[in-house]
Amino acid sequence: MIRSFAVLAALLAAALSPATVAAATATAATATATAATAAASTAVAAPGGAGTAATASAAEGARATGDASVDAPARAVASGLTVVDDTGRDVTLPRIPQRIVSIAPGATEMLFAAGAGSRVIATVEFSDEPAEAKKIPRIGDSNAVDIERVVALRPDVVVVWEGGNNVAQINRLETLKVPLYRHHLSRLSDIPKSLRRLGVLAGTQSIAEKAARDVETRLDALQKRYGQAVKKPTVFLEVWNRPLYTVGGSQMLTDALHLCGTRNVFEDLKEQGPSVDTEAVIARDPEIIVAVAPPGTAQEWAAEWKRFGTLRAVRDDRLIPFEDRRLTLLGPSVVDATEALCEAIHRK
Repeated sequence: MIRSFAVLAALLAAALSPATVAAATATAATATATAATAAASTAVAAPGGAGTAATASAAEGARATGDASVDAPARAVASGLTVVDDTGRDVTLPRIPQRIVSIAPGATEMLFAAGAGSRVIATVEFSDEPAEAKKIPRIGDSNAVDIERVVALRPDVVVVWEGGNNVAQINRLETLKVPLYRHHLSRLSDIPKSLRRLGVLAGTQSIAEKAARDVETRLDALQKRYGQAVKKPTVFLEVWNRPLYTVGGSQMLTDALHLCGTRNVFEDLKEQGPSVDTEAVIARDPEIIVAVAPPGTAQEWAAEWKRFGTLRAVRDDRLIPFEDRRLTLLGPSVVDATEALCEAIHRK
């Protein structure tokens, strides 16, 4: 599980730019090693940070049971303001944050949508949704940030990508007592909830609520247009070609496929980003193959499957190249990309 998710996070981040394609496998290997090292140690959150190990355990329980505390409003406490992040952890700050560092492209986009974009003072590579985010200084990428620069910026809070960022670096920030807010999305339906939480964090609830309702309306429209199909063809979603990676049932892209009226042919796998082999794809014989590839490579990825003429997707000419990078950003624009994916699937 650690290996597959760390690799998926690295590969999806790498897929955002042609310049990173050659380095993607090396990046994935680094993420895997880092995750494995972090998992071998017991990390205890620093006082004043995101919470203790016991709080983290309670948060896991909240996610599993749907505890309403995950959606709790901000609370005034003696030391300032306490809000709840996407993982159910309490985040206590002396005041509403005015200086925010975001170390994930999706988190940056979410902050803008929630009305806090003007307060983001630094972010990471590929944080260019919306367009205004391109002007924000970069301090690294999702896998490695310049910790010294982060600390020197004296942020009121750092928004991290739970499960996607470098675990060792997150632990280091906790050790340095940098306040952390964990951004985490597993399902498309998590986006509105996360927007509302960020609105509480930034004191921009009215803007965040409007954005959340817009996402809910659009998801509902997609469900009504595509998701109610009686026959749901199976899809193999290729997110990397060498080695071959796809997504499992708990990954957000499986949600996108459901909205499109299809089924992930590997959705029975528990890993978010499992590595599979060609023989496994052939054995499951998907009706559609979608190559979610870096810009300029999707046609090539899709064409590689033509040599397996027994596949239904090949026989029926349902090989779909897809290069809308927003599908991997884990922000509101994933809804736009999902709509584009549905249209591409239903054109075939």
